[in-house]
Formats: sequence, C-alpha cells, structure tokens
Amino acid sequence: MRTSNNKKLDKLFVERWSPREFLSDTISDEDIETIFEAAHWSPSCFNEQPWRFVYARQQDDLEKFRSTLVEGNQTWANQAPLLIYVFSKKHFSQNDKPNRWADFDSGAAWMALTLQANMLGLHTHAMGGYDPDKAFTVTNMDPDKYDVVCAIAVGKIDKTSNRESQSSRKSLDEIVFEGISD
Repeated sequence: MRTSNNKKLDKLFVERWSPREFLSDTISDEDIETIFEAAHWSPSCFNEQPWRFVYARQQDDLEKFRSTLVEGNQTWANQAPLLIYVFSKKHFSQNDKPNRWADFDSGAAWMALTLQANMLGLHTHAMGGYDPDKAFTVTNMDPDKYDVVCAIAVGKIDKTSNRESQSSRKSLDEIVFEGISD
C-alpha cells in the first residue's frame, strides 16, 4: 500500500490505482449510475460538459468493446465487467468553435468517475491502447464531432492475484515548481 506523509491528504487519492486484475462480478445499475453521476458534476470550460461516455456490460457488447483494444489490454481487460469509452466533443455547442479544453475537461470527468468508483469499492484502469477507428465503429460515435480520449475497465479488484502491486509515484520535487522556470 502506498503511503503519504501529508496528514491532510485524503486516503482516497493515495489508495487510487489502476489494477490489471479484475473479478468478473456484475456491477449494479445503481453503482454504474453513481459513477456517471460523479463525472456529470465535473467542471468544464463554459460548462460545456464535452465528455461522452459509452459503456458496455452485456457479454455481446463487452466482446465488441474488447475487440477494439490492443492485444496486451485484451489479455487482462477480459475479466472487467464494465468497459467504457470516453469521448470529447471537438467544438463548443454555443458557437461551433474548436474547444481546445475538451480533452482536459473530459479528463476531469474521468477522475471524478474513478474516485467515485473507488468510494464504491470498485477500481478503474484507463487505457490508451486501442484502435480509435474500431472504437468509433463499435460505439457509433461520429469521429468528425468527437475525439476518443481513452477506454476504461471497471470492476472489483481480484485480490487473489499476486501479479501486480501499486506503483510508486514521483516525488513532488520532480513535478512541482514555484515561480518562473528557465
């Protein structure tokens, strides 16, 4: 288990991690709705809420979603009972101008979703290893209107597996700087 010396930091941030070992246990409708509700309340530029989530939980749909993943991700994501694709809307609704913050805002929604999932005893693992063209085809999303941001596996962690452990984090000195940098 990772630890932090910061006594004010909520354990939710420290205990969040992205496992590759899931149980195939079904996730309740209420829990699925709750994680999406958390994402729904995320901040976004001009309150655009550019994120779109397309998910699969029925076996036929899960197989189609898994087929979009690269082989390495298919290997471990095959047990996850919920797969999600995150898309970001390319243009603002109000004026059709490009929304260069859409991916950033969609990332905020993803983080809200994953933290809420953790609060429900679930884990998430975002993936960049997928075929974007297949993702658009399987989800019926329009590539002219949306960018595909990531795929997400969601489920209960398989604690019987010893294959994986939480990864370490870089020190704050490596990622945080005060003032103007040269």
